[in-house]
Amino acid sequence: MNIALLGFGTVGKGFYDLTVGREDVKVTAVLSRRPREELTCLVSDDFHEILASDVDIVVEVMGGLHPAYEYVCEALRAGKHVVTANKWLMCEYYQELVKLAKENGVALRCTAAAGGGIPWLTNLERVARFDSIYKVEGILNGTTNFMLDAMTKNGSDYGEILAEAQRLGFAEADPTADVEGYDARRKIVLSANIAFGVDLKEADVACFGIATVSAADIAAFTERGLVCRLIASAEQAADGSITATVEPTLFPAAAAEAAIVSSGNRVVLYAKHIGEQSFSGAGAGGWPTGSSVLCDCLNILDGCRQFYTDQFTPASAAGNALRRYYIRTSAPLSVAVEESLGSGIVTAPIPAAQAHRMIAALRAEDNTAFMAALR
Repeated sequence: MNIALLGFGTVGKGFYDLTVGREDVKVTAVLSRRPREELTCLVSDDFHEILASDVDIVVEVMGGLHPAYEYVCEALRAGKHVVTANKWLMCEYYQELVKLAKENGVALRCTAAAGGGIPWLTNLERVARFDSIYKVEGILNGTTNFMLDAMTKNGSDYGEILAEAQRLGFAEADPTADVEGYDARRKIVLSANIAFGVDLKEADVACFGIATVSAADIAAFTERGLVCRLIASAEQAADGSITATVEPTLFPAAAAEAAIVSSGNRVVLYAKHIGEQSFSGAGAGGWPTGSSVLCDCLNILDGCRQFYTDQFTPASAAGNALRRYYIRTSAPLSVAVEESLGSGIVTAPIPAAQAHRMIAALRAEDNTAFMAALR
């Protein structure tokens, strides 16, 4: 199969490297804003020239919403299979793109959009066919895991470790999507949609990131034998209601989540009959993420045409789960307190939705306020 590659950044180059020397799939065209003398295939900044060439699969690894959305829609309408690593695109236009692929009899796959090199979405697809998945959760953002792990080990402050993450390529020049939790939120939305057969929206998921965590917070956690990780979680109750959150979460140092170091990911599914299944590995990087893109291409070559699920029941998420929260702020609090922890307090159990509303209000008064759930 001939492949058109849209984008030649970290993931695009990693995927390209993995195809070199293969006879079953071959990159024959690359969309690039600048010349690529190292490539022998067609290289153009004109998408329509790329689309008009002899390609079977369009691989989109540009990122962002536009023009990625327009390019993917045109490719599907032109009868091309599409593989994308673009979680934002898939969350924003979830049902529309799946419907468009089905109408044109082509495949749409996005395994690399959540979990990087971990075969996460494909395993959700597999388990959902024979069992009832009721919960998915885990560490789904490598940038924040790298930062929290380094702050724990080195005592570094937030600004220092963010600069290091940017220098090493773990964090973008604008790190907002990672540190505010938006990247993890998109990944848990995709995961929940496939696991539960629903159509959950980003705006439905309560989200708080690590942008205000301090070295003093981390030191207080370490003193108590606790480790902080950014956890994305979605759980469906028996009545169909969903609780979904993204939030810093404190675990005992012996917990499996605490053992995920550097930019690693760990994600878990819970099903009615088979119980718990966990997956861990490289959640980012050119070759790990590129391997998931290649796997999708090979599945298409083998005849895969379906999306991960055919169920798209509209759903919204509540925050009814009761949790205790560590909160550190200089603004006045109106919540029952169980104990002090470092420079913050631990609340009595409160609904997650209440905690997220509270931290949003606190940050309006104190832009350094921080919150983490306790497990």
